[in-house]
Amino acid sequence: MRPHPGSAVAPAVLPGAVRQIGYVVRDLDQALASWLALGVGPWYVMRGQSQSGSYRGRPCTVPLSIAFGNTGDLQVELICQEDDTPSIYTEFLESGSEGFHQLAWWTTDFDATMRSVDAAGWPVVWSGDGGGAARYAYVEPPAGPATIVEIMEVTAATDGIATLVHQAASGWDGRKPLRTFEQI
Repeated sequence: MRPHPGSAVAPAVLPGAVRQIGYVVRDLDQALASWLALGVGPWYVMRGQSQSGSYRGRPCTVPLSIAFGNTGDLQVELICQEDDTPSIYTEFLESGSEGFHQLAWWTTDFDATMRSVDAAGWPVVWSGDGGGAARYAYVEPPAGPATIVEIMEVTAATDGIATLVHQAASGWDGRKPLRTFEQI
């Protein structure tokens, strides 16, 4: 949608384009099957992971499984928390929702992006450092196309995973629809 002629457009809070769309699901295998039925894949699946961070200002560790796939240049992330520990994911599920949860922007200057988000008044509701691999923060913009916006730091690790998943999807022939990073 284009702004109304004569209206001012606020400067962008987030850098660049949306890079990822995230879904919180109750059943990872069912979600994978539905995305595969749409022709999206292959999927890199990480089961039995543990994610630690801060949830609404309190330390939190959750067991989860995650899967990554691409459709064109857009990465899709499926997140399945494996218990009922209070987190940003169970909060979403307990609201009666399942499915689309967040839009993600990737940034090479995490600190500057977080200063921009803070200046815009967007509260951080979930954050961590990915076990030292990359910092991330989920924020709640006051109004927008998503309830949650994720900011992910671009590092050698995150860039490598994104490149691998994107290249695997490019020209994918339907073989080996589910993969692990260990199979690389």
